[in-house]
Order: sequence, then C-alpha cells, then structure tokens
Amino acid sequence: MSGGWRQGPRNSLTDLAGIRVGHAGDAALKSGTTVVLLDRPAVASVAILGGAPGTRETDLLAPENTVAAIDALALSGGSAFGLDAAAGVQAFLAESGRGFAVGDVRVPIVPAAILFDLANGGDKRAGWDRYPPYRDFGYEAARTATEDFAIGTAGAGIGCTTATLKGGLGTASTILASGITVAALVAVNALGSVTIGTGRHFWAAPFEMAGEFGGLGLPSPLPADAAAMRTKLDPRPGTNTTIGILATDAVLDKAAARRLAIAGQDGFARAIWPSHTDFDGDLVFAVATGTSGIAPEPGERVELAAAAAATMARAIARGVSAASAQDYDRLPVWSAG
Repeated sequence: MSGGWRQGPRNSLTDLAGIRVGHAGDAALKSGTTVVLLDRPAVASVAILGGAPGTRETDLLAPENTVAAIDALALSGGSAFGLDAAAGVQAFLAESGRGFAVGDVRVPIVPAAILFDLANGGDKRAGWDRYPPYRDFGYEAARTATEDFAIGTAGAGIGCTTATLKGGLGTASTILASGITVAALVAVNALGSVTIGTGRHFWAAPFEMAGEFGGLGLPSPLPADAAAMRTKLDPRPGTNTTIGILATDAVLDKAAARRLAIAGQDGFARAIWPSHTDFDGDLVFAVATGTSGIAPEPGERVELAAAAAATMARAIARGVSAASAQDYDRLPVWSAG
C-alpha cells in the first residue's frame, strides 16, 4: 500500500464523522436494505458503469444540476421493488424536519440504488402483502442507524451472491498521510467472481491491510485458469449488481465527487472479474462531508482517487469474506472453504 496510508479505527464508513449506517431485512425473504444517514447535508455525485442499473434520484447528482447536497443514501435488495426503501428513509427524515428547502416545504433528498436478489432461494412471500416490505425496511434502517453495524449477511447484503460464492455487505476505510479519510460501503452481488480461479485468494489481495479478509495474498504462481471468466449461470439482464458508496471528509464540489465515484468503479475492476458487464448494474455514489476542512490540490486528488479505488476493492473482499451461511443458500460462503 502507499506510504503513510492506514486503516481507520473501525475500518468502516463510520470512521467519517457525521455518518451512521443502519440495516433492516428479512432472513426468510433473503433480502434487505442498508441506509447511510448524514448528520448534515453533504455534497454527492454518482458514477454508473454497469449495463443494468436500478436507481432513484441520480440525475440530480450531476454537477450541473441544482441540488447541492443530500441527506441520506439507500442501498437495497428487491430489484425495482427495493426502490421503495428510499421513501421510508424520507419519512424518517421528514419527521426530523430534514430536507431541501423549497419555500416553506422541506424535501429529504435520498438517492438510492438496488440489486437483484429475487431468485436467491428466499421465500419471496415472507413479509410481502399487497406492497413489498422495502419502504418499512428503509424506515427501520434509518431509525436504527449507528456507528457500529454488521457486515457480510446484513442489510442489503442479505441476499447477495457472486458467480462462485455467497456475496455480502462490506466496508473499509483509509486515512491518508494528509489526514484525509476515505471509506467505502458496498453490497456485492456481482455477475463475476471475487476470487482467483478456483481458489480462495481474492483479486483485491494487493490492497489488503492487516489481514482484513484472510491475509492469503496472491497465489504464487498464479493458477493457469486465473483469467478464466466465472459468471452466474443465468445472466439475465438485471439479475446482478454491485452497488457501493465512497465517502470522504475532504472538501469537494460535485464535479470532484463524481471523479471520486469513477475511482470507486476502478475498485470494482480490481476486485471483481469480470465487472461492468451488460448484466451488472454497477454503481458508486460518492459523498464529501468536508469535515476535515482539507481541499486537496490536484496532485492530492490523484492520491485520494487511488486510495478510493483500493478502499473499495478491500470493502468488496471484506463483504464476501464476512458472509455467513443461512438456510436455503444456493452458494457456499468463503469462510467455509
């Protein structure tokens, strides 16, 4: 890793002041929602490189558009049904008087992204009456958001899968020598594989810190099948997606936040083979809280982008390595290998 970089104290998105994370979901349904609450509105943008995204309120994150800051983000299972999660988060924020001011009215700004977990072995009737449960998941995740939260089979990671292993929700953080912190949160539901060949070594191994996902490093020599693609057997459009969030305490405008989100997509490419396919909805939100008071110079932004990519790759591997076995799983968990 680059000289002077180190993990944050929690190795988590919540190493950034003013950020809390909450989960809600249903183990029988094998689906859930993760919410990132911002104590204060923060600059944000997004980069979408997958061919099958599912989103809400992403257009407003373009640098040229009016809304300057957001109140929360939602990552959810449930495919398009999961977009309801953002409404639950909005309801929670509205009760607190949060939101973008339009005259006397405040509208909470909650961009969201979803992944497809409707064919993962779960009972899709569980908790599902006339309306899907994701609005309630969003509210509950926002209500219970805290600085300490579970990874692996939790929240939006409950129903995640990859080509060869059960997926999950991961997080990681990096503190740069400048004092800037960058952190990632990601739900790994990829078409491709996060491990090399048929072994247990993660593609993200070069970026690992302190044995955070097993400490196996890279295989030596690389197996002959390392470059062979392993993908889900039924790659229908919309059945896969890795969705993530990068956050930093640097001072960035929306254009710089978009560049940070693009760097997060580099982390996908470092940790998942293949990534950004026609059948993935790969998306990264980027949030800049500005609480460090440091506005990075151009050269420092290069380092921030590199750290962001590495941190996202680490979070992806952590999410898969932390997944736990549950009833009716259709894939093994990494820890059982």
